Amino acid sequence: MRFHIITIFPDAFDSYLRESIIGRAIRNKKIKIRFYNPMDFCPPKERVDDRPYGGGPGMVLRPELFLKAFAKIKVKKPKVIFFSTSGKKFTTSHAKQTAKKFKDIVLICGRYEGIDARVKKITGAEEISIGDYVLTGGELPAMVLIDSISRQIPGVLGKYESLEEERVSSSEVYTRPEVLKYTPPGRGKKAKTYRVPKVLLSGHRAKIEEWKKRNITP
Repeated sequence: MRFHIITIFPDAFDSYLRESIIGRAIRNKKIKIRFYNPMDFCPPKERVDDRPYGGGPGMVLRPELFLKAFAKIKVKKPKVIFFSTSGKKFTTSHAKQTAKKFKDIVLICGRYEGIDARVKKITGAEEISIGDYVLTGGELPAMVLIDSISRQIPGVLGKYESLEEERVSSSEVYTRPEVLKYTPPGRGKKAKTYRVPKVLLSGHRAKIEEWKKRNITP
């Protein structure tokens, strides 16, 4: 799987892509990440953004620079995604379908007041939203999609990880110690004892699974 990221802030991805499961997947060549910066095509002394036609606050990213970056992606029939709060809500089902159908995914990251709408029309991008809130750019949504889609690729999850969506997973999880004593900060505070639920120590698989189902966050 190859992710092609069009962004004016490629360095924003550095730390996340180096760590944990995604970093390992890159090192093991299960996924590849490539960046295309529209700023590389911006003439000297010109801006990557400009004032919006029709008025309004903020600045809009210029279309020709993003289209030149897009033209550098030399692959056949990629999945192109354009982040928007009005787009289709991204889900695990969407991640599974994308991982199954496509080898190349293009993620177009906007900033400021967004990218000129003609970029979406020309590239045939699908509008995707990761939630009902506004972010300052598309870099965080791009990381979310990379993480979620990569998990669906065979070999990305290691020996000790598994797809939570394929098993019963409670929002409450526990590990050692069985009994935890905690003293809140402040003078005169007394220690409190917190124990692992007895059912999880019982070894009774059916009861444990029933407990997990009751404790799944909707």
